[in-house]
Amino acid sequence: MDKSKVFFTTFRTNEHENLLDKLRRLIKTAGFETIDFAEKYTAIKLHFGEYGNLAFLRPNYAKVVADYVKELGGKPFLTDCNTLYVGSRKNALDHMDTAYVNGFSPLQTGCHVIIADGLKGTDETIVPIDGEYVKEAKIGHAIMDADIFISLSHFKGHEMAGFGGAIKNIGMGCGSRAGKMEQHCEGKPSADKELCVGCGACRKICAHGAPVIENGKAKIDHNLCVGCGRCLAICPKDAISADFADSVAVLNYKMAEYSLAVCKNRPCFHISLICDVSPNCDCHSENDVPIIPDIGMLASFDPVALDKACADLCNQAEPVRESELGEQLAKHGEHAPHEEHAQEGGNLSCGKHDHFHMVHPDTEWRTCISHAVKIGLGTDQYELVRI
Repeated sequence: MDKSKVFFTTFRTNEHENLLDKLRRLIKTAGFETIDFAEKYTAIKLHFGEYGNLAFLRPNYAKVVADYVKELGGKPFLTDCNTLYVGSRKNALDHMDTAYVNGFSPLQTGCHVIIADGLKGTDETIVPIDGEYVKEAKIGHAIMDADIFISLSHFKGHEMAGFGGAIKNIGMGCGSRAGKMEQHCEGKPSADKELCVGCGACRKICAHGAPVIENGKAKIDHNLCVGCGRCLAICPKDAISADFADSVAVLNYKMAEYSLAVCKNRPCFHISLICDVSPNCDCHSENDVPIIPDIGMLASFDPVALDKACADLCNQAEPVRESELGEQLAKHGEHAPHEEHAQEGGNLSCGKHDHFHMVHPDTEWRTCISHAVKIGLGTDQYELVRI
């Protein structure tokens, strides 16, 4: 397969061009206008941010994309699907309230918000893909109803996937609640009784009642657990970890196959911004200090090449020392714990460590990239075009 072009620009500006102008120029140069938007319903898939989180993309960026779509004759709407876990986006009403509080109102973005899987997360389209791990993907109905699909992703760390980029935004993000459960079902974490202090944080964050406190220690009922990973991130003592086996890899494989279900047989375009790179997902109700400095904006027709380019740029960046990544580097040096698992997916970037694996040792993002290439979602071979 030929190399895919990934277009890139930094966040540097001058008096002649601000960041919003730069974003428009980026996507224009990447070929945005080659898509026929005339009278086409256009889904712009992004993350509205959990209430309390401030790392999500500013609505100004969404407005640039929406305005451009309208200028080209399209009918854009901003969209996401409801979450599987406890939070401010678990049904459409709460989800829209959160989107508006975080600035994604029609007055600010110029287009409406539609929660793609409906009021309770049950409005879905069954998309046959006959994949190795997913036979029928359950995708939010409004997303599949759209004629054109655009992903607008905040590139950051993630406690289960390693990082959250285009494929995470598309595959997991576009799944209905049932679709999200299907993707998560292989990963079942367990609590280490030696490390657990019985604080109950895992029990409070779980929407399914899986963690219970017995004799002052957490125990996770795998019959109730859906493997969403919220307890891993919330535990203050790092007492909860994923049961390795194939769980992390299978989650990544399923995300890739769900992404294929969303993108196949219609025009798609993908944009990622590497800024405020928090260690965890924007699904958290908080955001920690970024682990690396802001890098730039990227766009491509290929979501796989886009994710790979973003990951490579992040791993070339100098870590922020007063961050989770900086703390892990200080603790472990240049070699993360469980580094042997990282090596299974390929050589570590920079020949030293992988920033995302250093922050979340029980993850392996390369399995997602490799499977996405295998199923034809895109290629990991890219040409970075700087503008």
